[in-house]
Amino acid sequence: MSFTYGQLKQAIQDYSDYDETTFVNNLPLFIRMAEERILKQVQLSLFTKNATASVFANGQYVTLPTDFLAPFSLSLTGTDGDKFFLLFKDPSFVQEYNPDPTTTGAPVYFSQFDVDNLVLAPTPDADYTAELHYFYRPDSITTLSDDGTTWLSINGEMALLYGALLEANIFLKGEQDVMQMYSSRLQESIAGLKLLGEAKEVTDEYRRGKVVRPKQ
Repeated sequence: MSFTYGQLKQAIQDYSDYDETTFVNNLPLFIRMAEERILKQVQLSLFTKNATASVFANGQYVTLPTDFLAPFSLSLTGTDGDKFFLLFKDPSFVQEYNPDPTTTGAPVYFSQFDVDNLVLAPTPDADYTAELHYFYRPDSITTLSDDGTTWLSINGEMALLYGALLEANIFLKGEQDVMQMYSSRLQESIAGLKLLGEAKEVTDEYRRGKVVRPKQ
């Protein structure tokens, strides 16, 4: 089962049994809020991407991509082709480690300096190519035509539907038992996505063994 954008909007109206103009006009908002909820609660490879940038000698800052939310890893590759990973630290640690930015060397640490830049420590002593693996916000299905689909509308369709229905019923000031039902269904669906994103996608069974959960 999966949804196109048009099918998802229609399903929300059908479940809610409501098609008043203001409600229909807010369908994209309900869907975006559901996407945001999933984004903040589940770690999926869908929400990560890579970007490369040039790091120059004596330049301690790396400009962040415009869609950056949070870092996963940062590696540098020197002119010799060797790649090494930097350790992510708090900005205060980085500044204390390298209080004089004119002190150069092969960078060991990095931190998010502000909304636009990462800072490296020590200040690079040579030119490098940086590869940033980072968390970002994918484009919403609401930016597509009615026949458009996204990874979530195909693989996380139940979480997307129940998340949007929950937001729709909050808008309608719906019955408490209905909202509780949608909330419960949403959490069940999110649990399935978390299993995919935080166990099946990232677990090396050969080295770590099968995922074991405590009995209820």
